[in-house]
Amino acid sequence: MSRLKLAVMASPAAGIHERMSHLAHQLGLPLVADQPMKMLDTVDAVLYESEAGLGLQLTGKGAPGPVRVDFVGGSAAHRRRFGGGKGQDIAKAVGLADAGKRQLHVLDATAGLGRDAFVLASLGCRMTLIERSDVVQALLIDGLRRAADDIEVSAIVQNMTLAPGDALSVMAAMADKETADRPDVVYLDPMFPHRRKAAAVKKEMRLFQDLVGEDVDADGLLAQALALARFRVVVKRPRQAPDLGGKMPNYRLEGKSGRFDVYTLASIRQAEPA
Repeated sequence: MSRLKLAVMASPAAGIHERMSHLAHQLGLPLVADQPMKMLDTVDAVLYESEAGLGLQLTGKGAPGPVRVDFVGGSAAHRRRFGGGKGQDIAKAVGLADAGKRQLHVLDATAGLGRDAFVLASLGCRMTLIERSDVVQALLIDGLRRAADDIEVSAIVQNMTLAPGDALSVMAAMADKETADRPDVVYLDPMFPHRRKAAAVKKEMRLFQDLVGEDVDADGLLAQALALARFRVVVKRPRQAPDLGGKMPNYRLEGKSGRFDVYTLASIRQAEPA
């Protein structure tokens, strides 16, 4: 349940107004007139469309800039070009070094803004993304749409599929299918209750905390992921956070501020090629 009172902003431009009206109906949110953000006092945040894409913007004086999904420019472009390739900890955690010619199918069950999923897709993984927030899903859909039109990243996002529904239900349904349809790796990055006044907490994290709240079912996600994945489950955690569900991983990859907990189920290296 969102702690924020949300709305969709309707620009007077005909095409944008039509799209925003449809989005408001789809999300069950009210429409508000196009006006300066600092003048809006009836809602806490608005979804609106600009040349940069769909954005989620807090209202009121002094509010930070919008949050949007951008796979083309900014930090995504820099990491794609200079991020270290398969030497990155996230690549090591999911087992890319052991995969050989196998294309790993990774299920990102807590996709958020899709940044980690995009990194793995850029390294050759086939990604399935699940995001429980309808508002964040809308941001993801818009980001994937814009990226599909970009010559540099269109091939990457072709390996990214957004699955509708909540993670527990989707994973339970996938577990009922044949083994060949199951993901090789399940990746979890559940919301952790950071201190809101800490300087290191980015605007996206603060907004997410108010928008989607904590992942109170995170322990259940781990259990379902372990029942679903073919080879391993990877959990992204703050460096000092307790083990998810109190379950110790087989090993960890630790960085300065975060870590990856790896739960191994079977050897990727010894598996038959897909």
